[in-house]
Amino acid sequence: MKKTKIARIMLAATLSLAALLLLCGMAVAQSAQVQGIIDGRKGATMTVKSADGSNVVVLLTDSTDVQEVEGGLHMRKKQMGLTALVPGLPVEVKGSYNAQQQLVADSVKFKGSELKNAQDIQAGVAPAEAQLQAQQQQLQQTEQQIQQQQAAMQAQQAQLTAEQQQAAANKAAIAATNKRFGELGEYNILGEVTVLFANGKIMVDPQYKPQLLQLAQKAKTIDGYVIQVKGYASAVGSAALNQKLSTERANNVTDFLEQKGGIPLTNILAPGAMGTSRQIAPDTTAEGQADNRRVVVRILQNKGIAGT
Repeated sequence: MKKTKIARIMLAATLSLAALLLLCGMAVAQSAQVQGIIDGRKGATMTVKSADGSNVVVLLTDSTDVQEVEGGLHMRKKQMGLTALVPGLPVEVKGSYNAQQQLVADSVKFKGSELKNAQDIQAGVAPAEAQLQAQQQQLQQTEQQIQQQQAAMQAQQAQLTAEQQQAAANKAAIAATNKRFGELGEYNILGEVTVLFANGKIMVDPQYKPQLLQLAQKAKTIDGYVIQVKGYASAVGSAALNQKLSTERANNVTDFLEQKGGIPLTNILAPGAMGTSRQIAPDTTAEGQADNRRVVVRILQNKGIAGT
């Protein structure tokens, strides 16, 4: 009887250990890490294109930890909001897959320099375009030198060919970059409100609050919507001041939409600080300056969802 009891105890311990190992194995199998570029945002989800070309649907939640990291060992960290996750941003996502094969993000990390590049290109600032233009100018200078130096025609022709190939490669790289950051062109605009500001002011005037609330209610009826907020300033004053004003205006409108309109941050793209770019009226008159001090709010829906 004693041996039988011992055998039963050993069998129970073995089964418990096997069950524990099975549960640990399942937990490890469910965890995942993905590195890639944000290819699109739809509501609380975003698509990340990994290095092998595959697309991973990432689910963002209120508990998702978003960090901006810098340094070789990523020692410098800065907590960021979900609105910083814009199309074209290279990210590292850690989390686990749910039953819908969505990667539920526990954390999302990215470099601050790469966030600035993504925001700059969304705002219409494309440094690669200027680089290409400089190379094209250099190519023209080389062609003039070829005409002036007939004795070295053959050698310089080879150099010209090499530079042309480099320019073609740069054009291809720029096209790929623009495609990466052109995701917003895949959206339909289903609603828009323009909020005007007094000179030097950043607070939302009460007259625009009903319009913003109405836009927020409309957005909630649209499948997979996202809200785009872009702030602008007139050209009066320094560029640094106007950039700061456009940022604070866009942030205040975003805060109103979240706090009063009930729009979750997962559905709002990072507020765009456009400064004095894309002026819609001449800054030579008071009326024109007033029109340029604005924040434009749009409801966007992915054309794939709309079927257009």
